[in-house]
Amino acid sequence: MSDHRLSCCITFDFDAMSSWIGSLKSNNPSTISRGQFGAVAIPRLLALLKARGIRASFAVPGHTAYAYPRLVEALVEHGHEIVHHGWVHENPADFDEAGERHVLEQGLKALQRVAGVKPRGYRSPAWDLSTRTVDLLLEYGFEYESSCMGHDFFPYYLRSGDRWSLDGPYHFGATTALIEMPVTWSLDDFPPAEFVLGMNTGLQAPSQMEENWRADFDYAHRDCAGGVFILTLHPQTIARGRYFLMLERLLDYYAQHDGVVFESMGDYVTRWKQGNPLEAWKAAHPDLTGAHAITP
Repeated sequence: MSDHRLSCCITFDFDAMSSWIGSLKSNNPSTISRGQFGAVAIPRLLALLKARGIRASFAVPGHTAYAYPRLVEALVEHGHEIVHHGWVHENPADFDEAGERHVLEQGLKALQRVAGVKPRGYRSPAWDLSTRTVDLLLEYGFEYESSCMGHDFFPYYLRSGDRWSLDGPYHFGATTALIEMPVTWSLDDFPPAEFVLGMNTGLQAPSQMEENWRADFDYAHRDCAGGVFILTLHPQTIARGRYFLMLERLLDYYAQHDGVVFESMGDYVTRWKQGNPLEAWKAAHPDLTGAHAITP
């Protein structure tokens, strides 16, 4: 697909207050103010990315776009990709079809109005999907999605219509044209770093996170030629002192390896899709499509 040995996609979920309002259902002004730190973080991150010549992907809820239009405009002005990230960091599976459509449309409307873009990619808040999400994303014209974990360092095509139960075999649905840019909680800063009372211990030492994120990168660089290494970061978390310093070190570490390129998820998807047409990919990956599954 390219001469690049490994692509690094540095992605940011610019949730701001929406994650505490939508996912955590908080009515506590102190808790919600943690999201406000995202507004402090964005200028720091933009300066860091500019200094290293990195084009990143920012997943932005519509709620954030309306709260911080100047910052979202700055992301576009600096050449970064905007990814759809829901309306107010809600779980799509909490809605019926009409509700999920409404949330998608609210996010699209906000990003078009504020940033003047129609995103090619979608990342679900908290990586939650409904059984309808893939079909809806295709209907609304998305090219790729970044919430699933069926691979580590290579994209794949998502299926629609999977079914499962406790007393029957797994049913694989039809493989679609929607490309998955895979994620994992182990390459996300929120679980190890962000403290949430009763849910998330957080506060992990940057040295431990750095060791883990170097090790996964080392494996990908050695064994996954042509693949993609995706970090999922949150401005309100990663831009705080010790974690920001860690991010600087990691970016420099990744950059010093041969054949490494930093790019947006959308740019990688463009090249990967050209080199992996759907039908050819399906034929080459029968275990990822369920082609060999047995029905009793």
